[in-house]
Amino acid sequence: MLHMDERQLSVGLLAHVDAGKTTLSEALLYRGGRLRKLGRVDHQDAFLDTDRQERERGITIFSKQAVLPLNGLTLTLLDTPGHVDFSTEMERTLQVLDYAILVISGTDGVQGHTRTLWQLLARYHIPTFLFINKMDLPGTGRHELLDKLKAAFGEGCVDFDPAQDRDEFSENVAVCDEGILERYLESGTLDDRDIVSLIRHRKVFPCYFGSALKLEGVDELLEGLERYTASPLYPQEFGARVFKIARDPQGGRLTYLKVTGGCLKVKDLLTNQRPDGSLPPDQVWQEKADQLRIYSGAQFQAVDRAPAGTVCAVTGLSRTFPGQGLGFEGASPLPMLEPVLTYQVELPEGANVHTALKQLSQLEEEDPQLHVAWDEHSREIHLQLMGQVQLEVLKQLIFDRFGLDVTFGQGSIIYKETILEPVEGVGHFEPLRHYAEVHLLLEPAPRGSGLHFDTACSEDVLDRNWQRLILTHLMEKEHRGVLTGSPITDLRITLLTGRAHAKHTEGGDFRQATYRAVRQGLKMAQSVLLEPWYQLRLELPQEQVGRAMSDVQRMGGSLELSETVGDQSVLTGSAPVSQARDYALEVAAYTRGQGRLFCTLDGYRPCPDQQAVVDAIGYDSDRDVDNPADSVFCDHGAGFVVKWDQVRQYMHVDSGLVFDAPEPEETEVRPAAPRKGSVYSGSLEADKELQAIFERTYGPIKARDLRPQPKPRKRDELPEYQAIKTPEQLGPEYLLVDGYNIIFAWDELKAIAQDNLDAARQRLMDILENYQGFRKCQVILVFDAYRVPRGVGEVVHYHNIHVVYTKEAETADAYIEKATYELSRKKYRVRVATSDYAEQLIILGHGALRLSATTFHAEVEQATGEISALLRQQNNTSTPSRPIQHAMERAKSRRS
Repeated sequence: MLHMDERQLSVGLLAHVDAGKTTLSEALLYRGGRLRKLGRVDHQDAFLDTDRQERERGITIFSKQAVLPLNGLTLTLLDTPGHVDFSTEMERTLQVLDYAILVISGTDGVQGHTRTLWQLLARYHIPTFLFINKMDLPGTGRHELLDKLKAAFGEGCVDFDPAQDRDEFSENVAVCDEGILERYLESGTLDDRDIVSLIRHRKVFPCYFGSALKLEGVDELLEGLERYTASPLYPQEFGARVFKIARDPQGGRLTYLKVTGGCLKVKDLLTNQRPDGSLPPDQVWQEKADQLRIYSGAQFQAVDRAPAGTVCAVTGLSRTFPGQGLGFEGASPLPMLEPVLTYQVELPEGANVHTALKQLSQLEEEDPQLHVAWDEHSREIHLQLMGQVQLEVLKQLIFDRFGLDVTFGQGSIIYKETILEPVEGVGHFEPLRHYAEVHLLLEPAPRGSGLHFDTACSEDVLDRNWQRLILTHLMEKEHRGVLTGSPITDLRITLLTGRAHAKHTEGGDFRQATYRAVRQGLKMAQSVLLEPWYQLRLELPQEQVGRAMSDVQRMGGSLELSETVGDQSVLTGSAPVSQARDYALEVAAYTRGQGRLFCTLDGYRPCPDQQAVVDAIGYDSDRDVDNPADSVFCDHGAGFVVKWDQVRQYMHVDSGLVFDAPEPEETEVRPAAPRKGSVYSGSLEADKELQAIFERTYGPIKARDLRPQPKPRKRDELPEYQAIKTPEQLGPEYLLVDGYNIIFAWDELKAIAQDNLDAARQRLMDILENYQGFRKCQVILVFDAYRVPRGVGEVVHYHNIHVVYTKEAETADAYIEKATYELSRKKYRVRVATSDYAEQLIILGHGALRLSATTFHAEVEQATGEISALLRQQNNTSTPSRPIQHAMERAKSRRS
């Protein structure tokens, strides 16, 4: 019976296969008074082996839970699979554990999968108790095993045998933390609260020795769990974490979750919407919790409420998935363990493919790592598995649940892809009445780190909601590489810049632009194919050691002798999965059943014969219509596709990112070379492109609003600045400058603004003052009101330029658009310096010419250079100027 008001802990049982984990769970339940009869795995009557296949095979396949009431403490024991083929089921359970009991076989010691479990416990920061089992068998020395544990897991492994000397025990614990050691040396005593803290912070790992089958050491372990554990502090706000999806015998869908805050009640409305409302409305669901079940073995108790700390199964939810966070809880990190083999599902004759896919999707809900997929080209169903044992279990499960007697084709390796060097990927999506552009930086990350996403884009360039949407699209899809179509990994993808349209951009536009940017970057990069590797542990007779080492070396792996026990040798090493996947059967054959091979996934490494694998798979990235690298642009009301290798010259935004930029050879400052659709070169050929976009967006432009356009010549024949009319015909020239756009686009001003924005403004005003004195144009510098402490709006005359601070509700864009319109009506020449593409469209419609921040910077630098040259010429002191000569003569005459 679960007592809701007691201290509650969820404790997981983990072990390498055959270490005695299920036997220990049986002993804990028996000694805790939960069971009246002690079951056994070999008798097929263990309390937590509820599935028929588990009883027949003698292994745990599905995680199970049991409630164990103790004195003032209620433990929810979670028994997890120990076989490596079901590691993903085990890892999902780790997300909800408060403590873990790692079971180690005293006869086998620390095995390969045990080390993997230890890494997972460290990754999820789970305090851990160690139970060294099978100590009743010969060849198990307590001190020798403790030394091995310390060598493998650290000095924090401490013997918690209550029969040992208390002072010696206290000293062994205290040395694990300097602060506690100082207090212990001063007082001579060690408080239980200090021990609890050390265990909680994974500085101490209590070790208990015994035999679960003979109930030795079990009572001491229970006493340690009562004495040296502490319940987490849960917030009042509701939160829950989903870790498993299953079905009851009647086919009802069960969502297993742990309540991590507040209280869950029957008929409460649950939703996947985040507290910040970041999910789009079309992705939000709300469903009622029809029933709350507290399972213990195959039986359950229905409750009305589940307070924080409760692990329960909820009915009535149809859209949950493992790893999902509800309430304030975020999503769980991606699992570290994942399948490395993919198999074709061969349906029996007459079976309906669509029905089979729907049925298999139920299994994918329960185990997302299956990745059930329909290959449209080959008309085949594929899924991913960890190994042969899981394949056999799944085959029987499909038959028991759906009546389908499926077979599986020859499995193939799941490769992954990454890149060697950083690259910028660009994507543009602009069919009629749609618009989005995305620029991404793709960088290689450390091996095994997976995918990481970030943004370096200013909110002045792209609003925060669009940036969040782009990051969501990056995370929502498994992006494919361009070598074999395998998933990408070990990458850091950063949003550099992007552009939205105030009227025509929709969420789906950024999805398309983001996907295309990733793909285009991969096409531009040098890709690397990665293959999975196994960590091997091979136990076999000594006379077979040479054969084994030769075999693994032939596979491309390595082995070394780790220890010798009697006439048995233990070899450890690693080898590619592609070569070692069937080696266990070969070991059993040449050792006549005396040898055993244990394989644990050891991550991914570069494939040595990459080209041969790529050729064998035969993937053509250019024909993958589901993952395009090309971009879509709009011209005269119709969309057209630009190939990925030509798309950069069509982009509307320039991120400014340059890789390995060569040092300039010439000292003469020249304007930057224009790029189509992104900077202004002075020609109206580029403006025709913007004019077409403007007319499609805002309607036809009246003839008086645009200057007459001569027939354009080829781009390389145009002068740097093409005059349409003489200055006398056009009247005064006005230059409007978007102040903050220029400040944050010019590197020297941006660096100043990071420390002092006022200093950056002042510096820009000084630069424009010199520029105006040389060019003799009317300069109007515009700053947004929200950037300065004034909000009423004012115009300041700073020497020979005008500085405008807009009103509180008026942006610099709005002021420039209004001023451009008024000046153009008077037939004045107007140019606007800004890199805001949307603003450039409006400016063009008013008849003004546009200058990007890059081009304007080059123009200012050129003017500065000409000013310096002029000053050098005028300040030549070899011949004194006449005014100075006259002044000297007048001074001499006065003296005389």
